[in-house]
Amino acid sequence: MTFCLGIKVKEGLVAIADTRITAGNEVYSNKKISIHEVQKHSLFIMTAGLRSVRDKAVTYFNQAIEKEEASYDFMFEAATAFGNMLKKVASEDRDSLEKEGYQFNLHALVGGQMSQDKEHKLFLIFPEGNWIEINEGLKYQIIGNSNYGKPLLNRNLTAETSLKDALKMGFLSFDATQVSSNDVDYPIDVVVYEKNSFHAKEIRLSKEDMQNISDDWNIALRKSLEGIDEKWMENLISLSPKPA
Repeated sequence: MTFCLGIKVKEGLVAIADTRITAGNEVYSNKKISIHEVQKHSLFIMTAGLRSVRDKAVTYFNQAIEKEEASYDFMFEAATAFGNMLKKVASEDRDSLEKEGYQFNLHALVGGQMSQDKEHKLFLIFPEGNWIEINEGLKYQIIGNSNYGKPLLNRNLTAETSLKDALKMGFLSFDATQVSSNDVDYPIDVVVYEKNSFHAKEIRLSKEDMQNISDDWNIALRKSLEGIDEKWMENLISLSPKPA
């Protein structure tokens, strides 16, 4: 399983991906996010699904950029190009993979801003190569393990959320998933794109780097729990008055 989160707010984009890979009985770490430079513009690709499909599609995409000197004026053109690479891999490998019992499966999040885009863009690409845009109505998308990380985002994230707060929420979404699931883990790769910068920044964070933040969040949750009004519980539980 995978955790890949893409967030779009007015100030920019946030992308967070874990690095745990599980193949049968083997567990190892590898990147699930990559940054691609296109004519001095940056875009990122995050993937969840079969690793062999991901590696081949990304290789084909890079080859198209280098060999054909592909220049995308709009992000939807880049998203379409990656979708076409997925279709190419499907035509080559789908039958053999399915004969071996594997489902041809890869979802991707592609984000960035090209020269003619008025703002940054984020797209969800399906295994069939088609895509949808993550806009103000959707705000974010998680591919992979999405069971635990959605509540905080659904309750708090808006298009007006600052990029800093979006990054905080994104980490806490990962944190909720990591403590609840044994197939998502550190280190995490984090990419931030600021509107009209045409440059994506990336860092890798370990559990040790983020332990204090996780601990502070646990304390804040406990304090919030203690502050919840208890009058509605009076007919169920004998309540002792709180100390003044």
